[in-house]
Amino acid sequence: MTTVRRAVLTLPAAPLGPDNPLPALRAPAGAGAHAVDPRTLAELPRDMARSIGRDPLRSLLPAPVRDGYGRERRPADLDTIVIENDRLRVTVLPGLGGRVHSLHHKPTGRELLYRNPVFQPAAFALNGAWFSGGVEWNIGATGHTALSCSPLHAATVRAPDGGPMLRLWEWERLRDLPFQVDLWLPEGSDFLYVGVRIRNPHERPAPVYWWSNIAVPEDRRVLAPAESAWHHGYERGLSRVPVPVTEDGTDRTYPLNSTHAADWFYDLPEGQRRWIAALDADGSGLVQTSTDPLRGRKLFVWGTGRGGRRWQEWLTEPGTPGYAEIQAGLARTQLEHLELAGGAEFSWLEAYGPLAADPTAALGDDWTAARADVERSLSAALPRADVDAAYTAWREGAADLAPDEVLATGSGWGALEVLRAAYELPGTPFPESTLGPEQEPWRELLRTGVLPPPTKSAAPRAARTAPQTAPAAVPLVAPLVASAWRDMLETAPADPTTEYQLGIAQWHAGDRAQAVRSWERGLKEATTRWPLLYCLAVADREDGHPERAAEHFTEAFTDHEATGGGAEALTDHDVTDAGADRDGATAVVVALGREALDALLAVDRPDRARTLWHRLPDSVRRRGAFRLLEVRLLLAEGRPDEARAVFDAGFEVADLREGAEILGELWARITDELLPDAYEFRMRPN
Repeated sequence: MTTVRRAVLTLPAAPLGPDNPLPALRAPAGAGAHAVDPRTLAELPRDMARSIGRDPLRSLLPAPVRDGYGRERRPADLDTIVIENDRLRVTVLPGLGGRVHSLHHKPTGRELLYRNPVFQPAAFALNGAWFSGGVEWNIGATGHTALSCSPLHAATVRAPDGGPMLRLWEWERLRDLPFQVDLWLPEGSDFLYVGVRIRNPHERPAPVYWWSNIAVPEDRRVLAPAESAWHHGYERGLSRVPVPVTEDGTDRTYPLNSTHAADWFYDLPEGQRRWIAALDADGSGLVQTSTDPLRGRKLFVWGTGRGGRRWQEWLTEPGTPGYAEIQAGLARTQLEHLELAGGAEFSWLEAYGPLAADPTAALGDDWTAARADVERSLSAALPRADVDAAYTAWREGAADLAPDEVLATGSGWGALEVLRAAYELPGTPFPESTLGPEQEPWRELLRTGVLPPPTKSAAPRAARTAPQTAPAAVPLVAPLVASAWRDMLETAPADPTTEYQLGIAQWHAGDRAQAVRSWERGLKEATTRWPLLYCLAVADREDGHPERAAEHFTEAFTDHEATGGGAEALTDHDVTDAGADRDGATAVVVALGREALDALLAVDRPDRARTLWHRLPDSVRRRGAFRLLEVRLLLAEGRPDEARAVFDAGFEVADLREGAEILGELWARITDELLPDAYEFRMRPN
């Protein structure tokens, strides 16, 4: 019989550390890696271009940036939920975005996924921390979800066949939408069924993004029922190419045939069954299929070039084989968003399981025969009609069922929204008992019309099911930016806390001039000024006033020092060399110091940058991100030999962004020598 149980997984893990305490006013730092240049956009089909341009994120608000992690790994226990029948064992990480860590096929003893042997965060999610491996559920906007390293609600529910089912659910804050992921194993089945639903409880339409990303070993052939694909590389182009062999004569269905990182979005014909498979030399491997609404299929490859190999090493431990990703999404490409009408939902069913095809056909040069063989094997293992019937049984008989036993708890943000608007969301309860310190100030605003001043108790609680140090004890209220909360802030009594939050909400809404006025009003009465000064600095930078931005960033850093939280109050014991705070005491110093140094160097003020540098404790200056800033500072001071010495001594920037080329650019200013492998993270042709 199928069972659902709690378990513990022990892995070498780098702590997540505290979230960045500064509001995420800017667009995702890695957004350029997923962009399309204007000339290409003009040449695309009209409906695709319209979907690509639909409601891009102006900022990450209200989500926090997660950049407090380091790279020092120690054994840590992760809470898991295991779903098991006599054929499959599925391991899920509820505290880390509901990631499926493992899909083990018991009759053959095969692991069907790429399973990362470590937990190592890296800056690939929209808001920072993300990790590789398994199956991830990406919702929000183009990229890896802001929930990649966040806990989800989890509970058992009765499955359509009467057995147990695992339900994961949460309130996605970037788009302000609740969603659920239901996972179950029918008795005797070789396939994991996954029912997904995204609901829009609002009256207005909402942009929706969803991609299920599946990591598989890269020594595979990837097959999908398509003869063409949209190719997207880190050169920001998007072009239609033939499948499997592109114009240069290379069969791109083998991940190891690509030199550089790239996306291949398969163009599946209308009416075609949706599936994608990754098969080894014996014709065996993993297949994913779904009902028709999940129309997109994609292959992502790191490539065999130096940059792709370095990223693969960065995300795991030395000696681990590489991986590729096969993916499935609501749109044709990950650059697109769909529109979900108010009061409506998107729902579909996915299935994951083993596939054994004829290797002579599936791996042969005849692409038509290869696809036909895989489709025949899939039809024998799991007929298309069975998937459609399973979806109907789930949607009509199980999706709305109330959870039975709660296994894990997510955030309290959904409970706050339900408390505010009395939403009825059958199957995904957000009870008041899940409200925590982060939500309490907003609950008070809802109850009394007054936003209380922040207290240290308002700091976010640590995820119990993720490797994490204590959260930062920063006296800031976590922001909310939806129009209903903005309206409440506008009618609340004006004080620095309210003006600060109102400005954030106005900034998110695109009313930047009014946001600046709110922050300036708050600054007149504030005793703690650095949060408002930081916001004004970002506004200056975004509005093309870099000199004024540098002044405001520096003033914010100085004000934080003056209010008792500055660098002079810290010791080397407050932060580990790995980069993760022990108690969050350095979070603001690190965040503001990094911003101020960057701003000063951007306006060619190395003298002032050096002065600020000396005000940082040694433990902060030793961090990789600050070693990178030191290289920039030394070059600005005309000291290239000393900048080279920093490279030679070695450093690692734990939160280096996807697509970042700064290391190569700085190295080229120092020497004509080949960039060492340790610093080669470039993902496009040089």
